[in-house]
Amino acid sequence: MSPEVAARRTRLTPERERELYTAVVELLREVGYEALTMDAVAARTRASKATLYRQWKGKPELVATALRHHKPVSLGDIDTGSLKGDLHELVRAHDENEIKRDQEVMRGLAHAAFQNEDLFRALRELLIEPELASFRDLVQRAVDRGELAADNPARDFVPHMLFGGALARPIIEGIDPDPVYTHRYIDAVVVPALGLS
Repeated sequence: MSPEVAARRTRLTPERERELYTAVVELLREVGYEALTMDAVAARTRASKATLYRQWKGKPELVATALRHHKPVSLGDIDTGSLKGDLHELVRAHDENEIKRDQEVMRGLAHAAFQNEDLFRALRELLIEPELASFRDLVQRAVDRGELAADNPARDFVPHMLFGGALARPIIEGIDPDPVYTHRYIDAVVVPALGLS
């Protein structure tokens, strides 16, 4: 983060930032990305639009940052001692009802991102890239423990496998993924691809 951005962001307390992020996610769930406005966020949080624009460049950056900070669990907080255990813990750490609500939000955002270059860039920079870095760290720990071969070609595709399985189920089966499906998918697809026991 640049010093300029850090200086702008220090004006809000962590509690106030959490309040703003929660309001943004609630509005996303209620109205979707296209209908969400900075005016609505300002009204919901009793903040001025000037405050919002001082902290975030615009709606795409605010939305991407809110989603990043609103996640129920961080990959960096998960370390069960095995990669298989970490992947299963990631699923267990998410509330099933919250996942169902967020799947709808993410589908809407994915659609909007392909039509809005600023949103696409903000999501990549502020949400997806940090998540991919966390996955790389998770996998590297398994390599460091000697659990996963450093030259295993599947190691670079762990996020692709997980997200791909989640995205494919509604298309192929007409059903959103649930924890039972995701645990089965990890054991049947991800674990064998990585050569884990």
